[in-house]
Amino acid sequence: MMQRRLFLKTLLATAVAAGLPGCSKNSPSGQMSAETADSRWTMAESIRNSVQQTSFADRDFVLTDFGGKAEPQYDNTAAFEAAIAACHQAGGGRVVVPAGRYLTGPIHLKSNVNLHLQKDAIIAFSTEPARYLPAVFTRWEGMEMMGYSPLIYAYEQHNIAVTGEGILDGQADDNTWWPWKGAHKEAHWRQDPVELTQQPARDKLQQDVEKGVPPEQRMYAEGAYLRPPLLQPYRCHKVLIEGVTIINSPFWLINPVLSEDVTVRGVTCRSHGPNNDGCDPESCSRVLIEDCLFDTGDDCIALKSGRNADGRRVNKPIENVLVNNCQMKDGHGGLVIGSEISGGARNIFMQNCQMSSPELERAIRIKTNSVRGGLIENINVRNVDVGQVRDAIVINFYYEEGDAGQFDPVVRDIHIAGLNVQNAKHAMVIRGFERAPIHHLTLQNCQFQQVEKPSVVEHVKQLELEQVFIADMPLLAKDIVSI
Repeated sequence: MMQRRLFLKTLLATAVAAGLPGCSKNSPSGQMSAETADSRWTMAESIRNSVQQTSFADRDFVLTDFGGKAEPQYDNTAAFEAAIAACHQAGGGRVVVPAGRYLTGPIHLKSNVNLHLQKDAIIAFSTEPARYLPAVFTRWEGMEMMGYSPLIYAYEQHNIAVTGEGILDGQADDNTWWPWKGAHKEAHWRQDPVELTQQPARDKLQQDVEKGVPPEQRMYAEGAYLRPPLLQPYRCHKVLIEGVTIINSPFWLINPVLSEDVTVRGVTCRSHGPNNDGCDPESCSRVLIEDCLFDTGDDCIALKSGRNADGRRVNKPIENVLVNNCQMKDGHGGLVIGSEISGGARNIFMQNCQMSSPELERAIRIKTNSVRGGLIENINVRNVDVGQVRDAIVINFYYEEGDAGQFDPVVRDIHIAGLNVQNAKHAMVIRGFERAPIHHLTLQNCQFQQVEKPSVVEHVKQLELEQVFIADMPLLAKDIVSI
């Protein structure tokens, strides 16, 4: 009980420090807003209310007025640049993309600009890597560097948006961008010699990180084969991504980094290439993801905070996140925390979501290891319906490099309630370390209708099961394999 009270006191202090409404220094010790489990979800509503929203002047700058043309081979890069510059210089508004297909190179957003795609508008991005030069300051798999520009990029801007009913088409496929991934068990893309893939540069970048090479000196653009994400606001404040459909991304689809007050609403992510995560906020604070559909080649939503030494150097967690009313189909995971998680994760909430697909590998997943480490705490999930999935709940300390480092993860206070799963291989696969067990994992009012194999639980301290059923029978100790 004393340990529990201490945790709640710490959690309250975190909420106060984050400036979340409803969490004040006047709250009694050991409480946030109440002494019940509902206090956690009071905090979730506080996160929603704390996310500052964008606001734009009622001015439109139509792409075609700046030389834009919806013609198959016409390059609209200059038109986008001119329209965005004019909108920004006028104090902000909308850059409107009318119906039609517009070919372009990278688009760099500026403060107070809303890039708005009207119905039947398509922005099709060039697949020529040279178009994404000169290099920009970016993060790739949680490591800072100078790399190819993301297809839509903003650096240290505020009050920016990408909205509308149109489509962002990265035009990646089995012969463009995706082959840079190289060999993989899921490969459907062209296989090139290893020197024409990301592997050599990925290895060297990791070495640069461990050596402490300054990020500005890590040059990994031309010749490095590190694919850019489609949409990356970097160190931005007040970001809105709403309504658009994103397809055929070279790499991660939506990747806010070190940004605050991020809203992703009503977005459809359909892209089945390698590392095609749907939405990956990294080291961001106050994030709302709701009413979205994810049908992806990798994780649907992955919350991240930097890889290894770089994550510890930047030292910024992903925190104060609410995922609400989203639908997940294909993907390696529905809601994922990691694997680039060295900066930590805290105050994460997911509710009222639906997941199902023969290609959905995990519903709720935390992945880390003793190389990446990270403090992961106060993770809350409720009211999630899962049709078909391989494994429902996975916490794995042996991801990728495994137990090969000196930075043991700390994972604690995971609460899952109202998880209803129709068909899974495992209800739980939970693997901590003996020297660093997972602390306080709670399942409440969860139903698993068809499960092929017993759950696997290794090194969990304080596992609490309340009204948890496998095929209408209470989950008992005999149903869990401890390895």
